[in-house]
Amino acid sequence: MLKPLVKYFNFMPKPVSQICLLTSVRAKQDVDYSRYPTLNEDDLEEHFTRGSGPGGQSVNKTSNCVLLRHIPTNLVVKCHTHRLASKNRKEARKLLLEKLDMHFNGENSVQAQLKALENKKALERKRRQNKLNEMKQKWKEREQYEAKDLKPDEEK
Repeated sequence: MLKPLVKYFNFMPKPVSQICLLTSVRAKQDVDYSRYPTLNEDDLEEHFTRGSGPGGQSVNKTSNCVLLRHIPTNLVVKCHTHRLASKNRKEARKLLLEKLDMHFNGENSVQAQLKALENKKALERKRRQNKLNEMKQKWKEREQYEAKDLKPDEEK
């Protein structure tokens, strides 16, 4: 089905995930990353513990759960989302960076800025929807008045 479209229009449709990625990239351009903290490996204390939860014997036997502590701030992150310890280490560092950003920057953190952008977009969508509903209501009222004006003419 796509081959005729590609031949005729020289166009290949993009998957939805790629479109969503493009919109998130546009939103990220408005975010200030200048205050985003960096991790110093000397400030980290890392422990590997046994995981818990579903998974049976393999979860109980392997020590792939990462417990990461930032010594200066005493922030702790525990990560056991992946089966491999290396992936859990990377994920734990990402989570710790987000926590540090929230700790140091507060409302100027990247997460807070993204949330503010989402709220701004939601308010804009709501404003547009209210405007559209108002226009529909005015149109309905106008149609009712026109219908009332036409009925007496038909009776005569």
